[in-house]
Amino acid sequence: MTHNISYISGRGIFLCLLLFFTASAQAQRIGDGKLQAKHDVLPGNYDFWIYTPAGYATDGDELPLVIFLHGKSLSGHNLNKVLKYGVLDAIKKGKNVPAVVLAPQSPGNGWAPNKVKGLMDWVVKNYAIDTSRIYVLGMSMGGYGTMDFVGTYPDKVAAAMALCGGCDLKSYDGLGGLPLWIIHGTADKAVHIDQSQKIVRYLEEKHEDSLLRYDWIPKATHGTLARVFYVQKTYDWLFKHSTNAAPRMVDKSMTITMADIRNCYRKPASVSEEYRAMTAVRSRCTHLRISDDLVPLSSKAVIRKGNGLLK
Repeated sequence: MTHNISYISGRGIFLCLLLFFTASAQAQRIGDGKLQAKHDVLPGNYDFWIYTPAGYATDGDELPLVIFLHGKSLSGHNLNKVLKYGVLDAIKKGKNVPAVVLAPQSPGNGWAPNKVKGLMDWVVKNYAIDTSRIYVLGMSMGGYGTMDFVGTYPDKVAAAMALCGGCDLKSYDGLGGLPLWIIHGTADKAVHIDQSQKIVRYLEEKHEDSLLRYDWIPKATHGTLARVFYVQKTYDWLFKHSTNAAPRMVDKSMTITMADIRNCYRKPASVSEEYRAMTAVRSRCTHLRISDDLVPLSSKAVIRKGNGLLK
């Protein structure tokens, strides 16, 4: 009898340890918040990460929802790849994103708007979400996914930012229905800038550009724009918008400068550190070869390309 009790106790301890390590593998700390991996939540849909900030409670105040759609390099069936760059990594590096974050993983064949919508609805049902403050941003393949999604469901999204992407929708009309910031580099060889420019031209010609802002960054390559995820202004701009606004408006007062991009990985410095930084410290982003001039990426900026001007 004693032997059986010992056996049962040992087995119970083993099962408890197994459950503990399984749970630990699925949930981890990031910044001051919690990150959870979700697999096979919706049949046929994407696996995803869910981030909840410190102090989050399902019965507490409703929080904004940020949806991050990654580029092709993070595709596959290993969720850890989604942590390599983007919103979750920016939080890990100290950016302030006071929101629930949904970060799905595409197996590599792009983003289906209806699938992203299904995940969004699941999060809204299971977490305390302010549905008037849902935001979407993505880069490259994720830039396409962002515009495909918000162009399909413009009334569901408070604001969106699409980096070096494009749009595969048959009609771009939906993209004029929400605050949308399109950013593309002029030296992008992976996704040509024309993929963004043709969307802008369409919305302007249709006079559906009142909620649109866009920037073409001189000499910026495809990889340059990954650093926009690490600029605090990116999130501050998104959070300025709500679907409850009547009428809906796009904020154009906030700009992202070359200095913001160049210093994207820097942590806040004290006065003395800031003084030293102005005189000696080089940014971790210096390999971008960005000019020291602070060139604002203002809406509808005119830039020089080759021998002509491109608007």
